[in-house]
Amino acid sequence: MTLSRTLFVCSLLSLTIMALSLGLSFAHLLEAPPRIANWPPELWREATVFHGQFLLFGILGGPIELGSILLGFTVTLLVGRKEPRAFKPALAGSMLYLGGLMIWAAVVAPVNAELASWKPGPLPEDFDAVRLRWETGHIVIACVKLLGFASMVSAVLLMRRRIDA
Repeated sequence: MTLSRTLFVCSLLSLTIMALSLGLSFAHLLEAPPRIANWPPELWREATVFHGQFLLFGILGGPIELGSILLGFTVTLLVGRKEPRAFKPALAGSMLYLGGLMIWAAVVAPVNAELASWKPGPLPEDFDAVRLRWETGHIVIACVKLLGFASMVSAVLLMRRRIDA
């Protein structure tokens, strides 16, 4: 059996967009320890809420996240019965990326909505809980996406190597 050009191109695009998505989440993971343990609360609030440290994450992140999920499921559907060894890891990778988005919607998005209502002045009483939920939500998402990316890479490595014209 041979790998179709369509499946090859979709796999390449999927891995590229999934890698970009993982990169965004991995950046959050790497930044989290000092932001939680070392940054004064006022600095965290100023950088995160008022001075747009993550502005481009929001602008570019949404399309990248959706693209990673849609392309992952496209690869999974194309793999189907043609590459049975690759189907389960492709499905797992796609589901994990979808799970990452669901975690974001359940954990991080509500915090983002709360952060959008903050005004300069005294810190909110629940600051520590809000910051911890925001940071740990992103950490969990990064871990889920790492597993998803590894699963999709496994799927692609299990596909046949010869490409049809």
